[in-house]
Amino acid sequence: MLVLAIDTATAQLVVGLVDTGTDTDTDTDTVLAESVETTRAHNERLVPTVDAVLAEAGRTYGDLDAIVVGCGPGPFTGLRVGMASASAFGQALGIPVHGVVTHDASSTLIDAPSTLIATDARRREVYWAHYVDGERVAGPEVCAPSAIPVEEVDVLSVPEHLADQLTVRAREVTYAAPRPEGLVRAADLNSASAPLVPHYLRRPDAVEPAPKPKSPALPDVHEI
Repeated sequence: MLVLAIDTATAQLVVGLVDTGTDTDTDTDTVLAESVETTRAHNERLVPTVDAVLAEAGRTYGDLDAIVVGCGPGPFTGLRVGMASASAFGQALGIPVHGVVTHDASSTLIDAPSTLIATDARRREVYWAHYVDGERVAGPEVCAPSAIPVEEVDVLSVPEHLADQLTVRAREVTYAAPRPEGLVRAADLNSASAPLVPHYLRRPDAVEPAPKPKSPALPDVHEI
């Protein structure tokens, strides 16, 4: 099964092509090509990056069997780019699209009894999720770095610029960005695809403008 993996929930634009072999046994996954790029231009870079990854692997859109996309947590604009593009690809190609929690994808890359994954939520907050023996036991949630209700883990995955803001004790501090193989491992490729559900965790920054009072110079509708 040839799977296109996409994630736009973090500062990294993640695109990759993963061959799961003749079935969906993830133990046989092979990453044929990938791109993990730190950028703010997810919208402009996503489709050209998918094109480049397919070309590097010597494959075309018609070769794809499924798509996996990270559904956050992440910012409204970033998630919309990846999820809308994945949905459009899936509809155009007639193949299933599977959504996964982005933090779940990162956790599959870490072999530890307990892990905490944290990413930048801006506004002096972080998105976080806690894992024990590979299973998510709390989160994803959003809060201030010092307010995460987890005291100690074996591995803390957090971007370097946020590491000293967290009070969680850890034997190892690293940053496991979501990668194509992690996204595919986090997906249940044997299940039927379902509607994608974004994990915004808070309201978008954009708000509707407040209605302006009617000018007294305008006649009342009953007067017309």
